[in-house]
Amino acid sequence: MNKSRFDHLEVLAHGPEGAARKATPLLFLHGAYTAAWCWQEHYLPHFAAAGYQCHAPSFSGHGGSRRREQLDSYSIDDYVNDVAEVAAALPAPPVLIGHSMGGFVVQKYLEKHAAPAAVLMCSVPPQGLAASAFGMLFGRPGLFADLNRLMSGGQVALDSLREALFAQPVSVDDLARYYRLAQPESHRAIWDMSLFNLPHTGAVLKHLPADRLLVLGAEHDLIIPASLVELTARSYGVAAEIFPGMGHGLMLESDWRKPAQRIIDWLEERVP
Repeated sequence: MNKSRFDHLEVLAHGPEGAARKATPLLFLHGAYTAAWCWQEHYLPHFAAAGYQCHAPSFSGHGGSRRREQLDSYSIDDYVNDVAEVAAALPAPPVLIGHSMGGFVVQKYLEKHAAPAAVLMCSVPPQGLAASAFGMLFGRPGLFADLNRLMSGGQVALDSLREALFAQPVSVDDLARYYRLAQPESHRAIWDMSLFNLPHTGAVLKHLPADRLLVLGAEHDLIIPASLVELTARSYGVAAEIFPGMGHGLMLESDWRKPAQRIIDWLEERVP
């Protein structure tokens, strides 16, 4: 694994031994409260072993990227600009793979930029966060309160992190490590995803044909429920694929290989 910087952006890079067997690089985009490290756990080495050159940036204010002390000043458009900065430095236009907030950023990026393909994993839908927030407020009020506390840098119980991300067993050591790596999220970005900067699906489809979009979700996702993943898929005229027995943290669950292999198989069909 290599760590590089693009104008003070942290970018984790992982490639196959020797020359990459795939000409198209992959760009992995993380969700809220986290950073590029979430992809390094399993996905970057796994996709590199499949022949891909992989990159995972930490958005501005996240991980080791620029100006964490100014986190609340960053908007979704700032995160989109981060993606454009990294994508422009790669040898070919990348496939975009976004999780949760990262999937929302993928959609906003595709309003103005083309890509060979894109994958949305438990993504915030183009209709925004409102339905998710109201569902959690009435269905899981304790989790809703803890996520808001975490957004502002407050302390939450490990059980809240487990409930938010996992439907499968996770070790206490791993859970504690993920908690240490978690961080607040930009209030401005959350408001953008809730109301003020929602994607225009027509603009997205002008830059990415629907058959180049894969929409994945998890049966037991409490943050972006499967019903909202299916709403995202319908909005773009594709079918959602929901992984049974899994939670929001698809790339960290013990069955992480299942969605990873589905993405690899799909890319083999769509991006020869």
